[in-house]
Amino acid sequence: MSTSDYDPACLPDLLPLYYRRLFPFSQYYRWLSYGGVSKNYFQNREYQSFTTQNELEKEMQKMVPYKIDIGAVYSHRPSQHNAVKSGTFQALEKELVFDIDMTDYDDVRRCCSAADICSKCWTLMTIAIRILDRALREDFGFHHLLWVYSGRRGVHCWVCDDAARKLSVAARSAVAEYLSLVKGGEETVRKVVLSDPIHPFINHSLSVVERYFQQYAIVDQDILGSKEIKFHNSLEGSSVSYDLHFSCVSVKSNSKKGGQYFDKEIMLQYCYPRLDVNVSKGVNHLLKSPFSVHPKTGRISVPIDLKELDTFDPFEVPTISLICEELEKPRAEEAEEDDMKDKENEQEAGERRRIRDYKRTSLAKYVKVFDRFLEAMARSRKGEMLKKSDLQKDF
Repeated sequence: MSTSDYDPACLPDLLPLYYRRLFPFSQYYRWLSYGGVSKNYFQNREYQSFTTQNELEKEMQKMVPYKIDIGAVYSHRPSQHNAVKSGTFQALEKELVFDIDMTDYDDVRRCCSAADICSKCWTLMTIAIRILDRALREDFGFHHLLWVYSGRRGVHCWVCDDAARKLSVAARSAVAEYLSLVKGGEETVRKVVLSDPIHPFINHSLSVVERYFQQYAIVDQDILGSKEIKFHNSLEGSSVSYDLHFSCVSVKSNSKKGGQYFDKEIMLQYCYPRLDVNVSKGVNHLLKSPFSVHPKTGRISVPIDLKELDTFDPFEVPTISLICEELEKPRAEEAEEDDMKDKENEQEAGERRRIRDYKRTSLAKYVKVFDRFLEAMARSRKGEMLKKSDLQKDF
């Protein structure tokens, strides 16, 4: 099988190998248990619920799921929800999540449509991550953000701070609304309307958009050559032109209402992140898990390293067929490592083998990004515990 080819018909043969030898169960369990933040935190997680990492592994290797979704942490174990008193089974916590899908940008991209993506329109995902990551960190004070490629045409963000996981539906809605700027459906021509003075958050967002706008909108999407550009009709008597020397949109408007920031509105309408706010608002909304395999593309849903965001290429993300093929290539040091298995118990040997296995594949660098994210969370937890300990000593 070619390393670049993926045949969906082969997925049933590849998934058992993926879950047995490549899926990063140790890191996955470490993430969702949050250092044992409370007694039943991991086992009360939707959708299927598990008590231990070992139980999770065995069940996934047995069921070989095509899709893995993550939901909320409930008051009781979800698998036993029918056994608890009516009204007491409730969603308590979940990461604050964001889902950005390229199909929501179809009115402002000419290169692709629907589920198709290319390097030209992927810039929109880069812009979205830069804008939202800054806002969530600086405007809201969150620290632990896991950005993940969906495996096909979008990105997900998991805000994992303790404060974020405890947010109410109303608070999640407020965050989502704060971050939403592009409003209106297909029939709405002018989807961004700015008022004076411009909010600092929007100015920060504009500074990001301006870095990418010329290459993305003017060159790659050729918006000025498009017969479909509708901004001329947004304001009566307005005309749109682009000054390449000053890298900005300039608007001449005879209209007395709403033309003051028309150039900025155009840039934001073309490039500002388009959120599925319903995903962010609901505590019990399911979202596709990191390290899932997308059945259409075969690509793994991998964490994105923000230090290399501008060079992240979704087409270089490994497919399940590639990493399974890489796994079959023999390595000299394996014989020596296999001798050590006799001295370990079954679970330790399995974990050691899995670490060795994924490090042989293109998946390794993405697991490393996940490891760094988990280490940062662990350091933060340790710091919080030390603070509490010091406070208790003071009393």
